[in-house]
Amino acid sequence: MNSDDLGLFAQVASSGSISRAAMELGADQSTVSRRIGLLEAELGVRLFHRSGRGVSLTERGQQLLVYANAVTQTLNEAHQGMRDSAEQGPARLCIAAQPTIARILFGSLGHALKARYPLTQVRFIEGLASQVLGRLSDGEVDIAILYLPEHPGALQFDLLLSEEIHLITPIDYPLQGDSVSVRDLGDIPLILPSTHHGLRVMVETLAARYGFSPNIALECDGSISITKRLVLANCGCTVLPSAAVIEEVAAGRLKSFRLENPEIRRNVAMVWPKNRVSPDGLWAVTQIIRQRTAELVSRGDWPDAVLHVAGDSL
Repeated sequence: MNSDDLGLFAQVASSGSISRAAMELGADQSTVSRRIGLLEAELGVRLFHRSGRGVSLTERGQQLLVYANAVTQTLNEAHQGMRDSAEQGPARLCIAAQPTIARILFGSLGHALKARYPLTQVRFIEGLASQVLGRLSDGEVDIAILYLPEHPGALQFDLLLSEEIHLITPIDYPLQGDSVSVRDLGDIPLILPSTHHGLRVMVETLAARYGFSPNIALECDGSISITKRLVLANCGCTVLPSAAVIEEVAAGRLKSFRLENPEIRRNVAMVWPKNRVSPDGLWAVTQIIRQRTAELVSRGDWPDAVLHVAGDSL
């Protein structure tokens, strides 16, 4: 006997007729009759008096109806309780992102999350990839939005978009046109993070693939803001998404060159550890993140970005 059996039994009791109950349930009359017979056989009691006018409860049937109604009420309360909990969202939510992503997304996302989950304590963290991944692994961060590492390893992820990577130079750096070949990066002094950060790994991977040696002018493991200041001070060039320097390029303080032959893109993804129990409401939060990302791309606020379409491969 299970809740479905009790629900069927209660429906027959309410309808006073097996045929009417079958019609109300959208089931075949013979199926309903057979299931009631199986329930009576399992319990070893007669639940209904049957006549040409329909059915009526026996004394044992009336006793079972009390239990059936109690089970139905409990299930309804559980269903409503779970829905209410999902509507309220998690009690606390911590989202981390790398600086460029955080600058573009956090403002819009903050408004959306507070509108959807006014009772949730939302916390945003900005940091370098290694810092964010460490906090994610420690359980401090619920979900991270990152440039997907070359080797995701023990991460599970959901792709959001890809965006172009550009060569960023001082305004007076002697390059012509609006693009530069990837193979020419070996001739350009670069300011990059140390080897355990994503952009450095990306450049070194390109160097190995296309046969050049990176010319590392400076290593900088600080924020993107510090890297941009070093470029502004003519200490070298760097590679960044164009979204990271949109204001400086628009103001004529820095120059941006598209990397080509081939075009270089990085994937942005929502990331969390494998084998981690997700907090309640996390799936709904990811949908809000995806929706806000799509809106930013469609408005042009995330330049050179292409949304990932579900089913596309990396």
